[in-house]
Amino acid sequence: MRNSSMGSFGNADRTAPTNGGSAPLVDKEVDFAQYFCTYAFLYHQKEMLSDRVRMDAYFNAVFKNKHHFQGKTVLDVGTGSGILAIWSAQAGARKVYAVEATKMAEHARALVKSNGLENVVEVIEGSMEEVTLPEKVDVIISEWMGYFLLRESMFDSVICARDRWLKPTGVMYPSHARMWLAPIRSGLVDKKWTEYEGAMDDWYGFVDDTKTSYGVDMSVLTNHFDEEQRRYYLQTSLWNNLHPHQVIGAAAIIKEIDCLTATVADVLNVRANLTSIITLPNTRLCGFGGWFDVHFRGRKEDPSQQDIELTTAPSTEDSTHWGQQVFLLNPPIHVSEGDDLDIVFAMDRAKENHRLMEVELGCKIRMSSGTPMPPFSKKFHIE
Repeated sequence: MRNSSMGSFGNADRTAPTNGGSAPLVDKEVDFAQYFCTYAFLYHQKEMLSDRVRMDAYFNAVFKNKHHFQGKTVLDVGTGSGILAIWSAQAGARKVYAVEATKMAEHARALVKSNGLENVVEVIEGSMEEVTLPEKVDVIISEWMGYFLLRESMFDSVICARDRWLKPTGVMYPSHARMWLAPIRSGLVDKKWTEYEGAMDDWYGFVDDTKTSYGVDMSVLTNHFDEEQRRYYLQTSLWNNLHPHQVIGAAAIIKEIDCLTATVADVLNVRANLTSIITLPNTRLCGFGGWFDVHFRGRKEDPSQQDIELTTAPSTEDSTHWGQQVFLLNPPIHVSEGDDLDIVFAMDRAKENHRLMEVELGCKIRMSSGTPMPPFSKKFHIE
């Protein structure tokens, strides 16, 4: 997995919510150091802005739905480089407030000025939870999505912005989001098991050498070391760009989100009971792949003229920097076409860092051959 959390058009304004404790709070300075700093560098902005699938989706959403922007007020939550604010102004917005939590705001301000839009776009450096705007807005635009949609918890800040500053008739860009899960096959399951075994073999050699060379028996720590390595190699989900051929069964929706009405409580704990059916003969169930999509539909009373979709599903040509989250099973399970999967999915925010996630996946397989298969459950960390 990449070291940095990506999923905003800039350094997303993703401080802990001040909503009466509906989500875990962390010290603001610690949160800034752990999360915001990455987004304050232009190299990271460039990597995100180079994602053509992402860029095209937002560009088309704005310019193919100009009626939502012409003469309107817009709030860009987590503006980063300022490109969404600039597009909003170019689409005819009367005023755009571009809120940014880091010093990237200085770059955004320079970019706005160099494009001759300083009279329309006002860049505000500060936390979305703390800034004050002079007026309510007609549109809130933001690219808040993290790995597997909810990692990073930036949606909290978007909800805060919506509740404080969106007019009753306002629209959200994007307006809807969905999380997906599907059974997969992957050689990564063997690779990670081999790496885990290698780490343990190295440990046993270290224990023997330390005892022989220095007279200290370290074996009492073996179980603790094993727990660490299992967590790292076998229980941490992976970032991956899956090929569509690696998906071996029907994808199912975990959760649907209406950005106009969703609350923090709605995304704090995600629970779902899913079903899938294996579509390939004689293959291995190596785990599950998770991805998301978002849509720009406006609202029922004021719909988009063109519904634009941004999907992070496995693709041969349109992969994104989000990729997919892969949850591997060790050992993999032999399955065949027609086998039914009953999946129980649970995702919560990690206690030590509310921007990371903990996932528990349970599955019962009904084999088409009639062979009994005991159910299983496994916990994963999205880091």
